[in-house]
Amino acid sequence: MFGSYSRGFWLMCLSSFLFFASFNLLLPELPAHLTRLGGGEYKGFIIALFTLTAAISRPFSGKLSDTVGRIPVMVFGSLVCFVCGLVYPWALAVGSFLFLRLLHGFSTGFKPTATAAFVADIVPVAKRGEAMGLLGVTGSLGMAAGPWLGTKVTEYFSINTLFYLSAGIALLSVLVQGTLTETLPRAQRRPFSLGLLRLDWRREVFEPRVLAPAIVTLLCLFPYGAVLTVVPDQSTLLGMSSKGLFYSFYTVASLGVRLGLGKASDTYGRVPVLRWSAAVMAVGLAVLVWSPSVPVFLAGAVVYGLGAGLNSPTLYAWTVDLSLPERRGRGIATMYIALEVGIGLGALLAGWIFSNQPARLPWVHALSLASVLLATAYLVLGVKNTPAGPAQNDVLAAQAQAVASPEEVV
Repeated sequence: MFGSYSRGFWLMCLSSFLFFASFNLLLPELPAHLTRLGGGEYKGFIIALFTLTAAISRPFSGKLSDTVGRIPVMVFGSLVCFVCGLVYPWALAVGSFLFLRLLHGFSTGFKPTATAAFVADIVPVAKRGEAMGLLGVTGSLGMAAGPWLGTKVTEYFSINTLFYLSAGIALLSVLVQGTLTETLPRAQRRPFSLGLLRLDWRREVFEPRVLAPAIVTLLCLFPYGAVLTVVPDQSTLLGMSSKGLFYSFYTVASLGVRLGLGKASDTYGRVPVLRWSAAVMAVGLAVLVWSPSVPVFLAGAVVYGLGAGLNSPTLYAWTVDLSLPERRGRGIATMYIALEVGIGLGALLAGWIFSNQPARLPWVHALSLASVLLATAYLVLGVKNTPAGPAQNDVLAAQAQAVASPEEVV
């Protein structure tokens, strides 16, 4: 499996690992840092503001990925992480810190959109689900290593050292991207101009072909924003020494299912796999509703991670399946807008419900559970199955080959 992918694919996976590690290593420490600045009541905004600008920037990143190129858009996103990491130590007021979180969100508004389009360009349709799963594995590894490393760096050094480390890792991601070959066909490329930032809101902000995966994405990612907001405090309340341990258990479970079942949606179809993955996520969230001890809490992380690990790459693959090649960046951007809206709403509502009152934590997880159950119902009652496998759509396969660089196809 691993040897059948190109050098460009694996370099993109390395870049993704570094990118996600860069900003995820901050997450466990930011709630306490904001509290020290005097803004403890604004914890929900740590994630919500980040996702707000990420969502706003998706239509622009999608359009630029389809016109200027995949690599310039990725580089811009990673450079935002680099600059923000350097500036965090100087944001010593609540307002400036929250403003920086707003700016930091542009990073995920640009980098993952172009990354998914790049990978879709260089892998054949019959391996799309597996490839998106492997890309997700490397991103998840960065998400797992980041929180653990962030806690250790802050414990043994300082929060400012953590910020500078985040900047350095983001810069490494940029350097890796500089070794890649652009996959957008030359005939479609245009030099950047300010005119490209003008959007036709009917044609360039929303791709109607991917409405179904966008709805499922919003509902299934709502819990992630809620979990990111309350888990550091819940970990402390349970007496855990590491606020990043939940993320580690979640991510290891997610990695395991992606490696073991990465081809599931290529074999059985996108929609059936999404139904099962959403059901597993719901079980994990139900465990978190009742988590009186560390073992139960971490068990919920594992089950939730198993479902999310299968859910995420399948949503990416389904989105790409439904997108026209010349509008692939826009289709992916639409899905990511839904992702950011879901995460942002989850974070805002979690912060409002929790409000630093431990007795309210079960209500946060119960709301997340309701969101995933709604997604499951929609997948069962409102969406027809998408055929899978190499024969799923000869037209899609031909389109994928037509836009891929011959030397990059696996």
